[in-house]
Amino acid sequence: MRALITGITGQDGSYLAELLLDEGYEVVGMIRRSSTETFDRIDHIKDKITLVHGDLLDQLSLITILEEHHPDEVYNLAAQSFVPTSWSQPVLTGEFNALGATKMLEAIRLIDKNIKFYQASSSEMFGKVQETPQTETTPLYPRSPYGVAKVYAHWITVNYRESYGLHSSSGILFNHESPRRGMEFVTRKITNAAARIKLGLDDKVKLGNLDAKRDWGFAGDYVRAMWLMLQQDKPADYVIATGHTHSVEKLASLAFECVDLDYKDYVETDPALVRPAEVDLLVGDASLAKKVLGWEPKVSFEELIKMMVESDLKHNSDRMK
Repeated sequence: MRALITGITGQDGSYLAELLLDEGYEVVGMIRRSSTETFDRIDHIKDKITLVHGDLLDQLSLITILEEHHPDEVYNLAAQSFVPTSWSQPVLTGEFNALGATKMLEAIRLIDKNIKFYQASSSEMFGKVQETPQTETTPLYPRSPYGVAKVYAHWITVNYRESYGLHSSSGILFNHESPRRGMEFVTRKITNAAARIKLGLDDKVKLGNLDAKRDWGFAGDYVRAMWLMLQQDKPADYVIATGHTHSVEKLASLAFECVDLDYKDYVETDPALVRPAEVDLLVGDASLAKKVLGWEPKVSFEELIKMMVESDLKHNSDRMK
């Protein structure tokens, strides 16, 4: 089996590449050409995978990659993935996250309809939630340009499945984190701040809405769900979540507890970090994934935060040497 992963240098892409290699796949990773290429997350497996240059906005490059490498599966993880950035770059977010998915689906339709396709959908599509918990049938009400673009990509994936018979599935993934999460995300911002403050490198950390609640899981668990979706005879869409919700304040409390500190002494709220339209509560019901895929999360929220803090402690300590 051969798989193509777009966004292979990201958090999810790196974990998925590891999983597929363990399953005996040949892995092809699509990367964008840039003057400074960063492969930190995949350095340890770089000699085991094939990297090719392509761009979701350049359909010819997608067609060329499919023709040259003949993947059995395509996992579309590439995106403008940071929600706050989608407010300052809404058009770019729409082009990558919505039209990019369409261009990959169209390339698959033109080259080989037997290729199985995975689209990385998002819990941000639920936005102003219409019911709790959220399931595959919950009405979508996105509250950011990111969420809106993901809704488009989600429905175009359904459309190509129903119109052309493609094995195209979407994973509606709720928040999933890891030590490989980007520093701009609130989880990593908090765990890294706790580590740096413990080491005497920083004094404070500024956060936005401490009351916002999310359903946080471990990225390593969630990529397995992606793979399981493409092993099914029939394509479908699945909510992937833990079913448990925690506030940003609880996250901060746990992170600072890991280094024997009280978060109240170090966390400051900054109104500038609050989104124009906030998503207050997201919690998913992954019953369908459990029933059909046999999937369940293995790493708890507490274990996840401890894992991230310990990783950031090591990372910052190593840099001090």
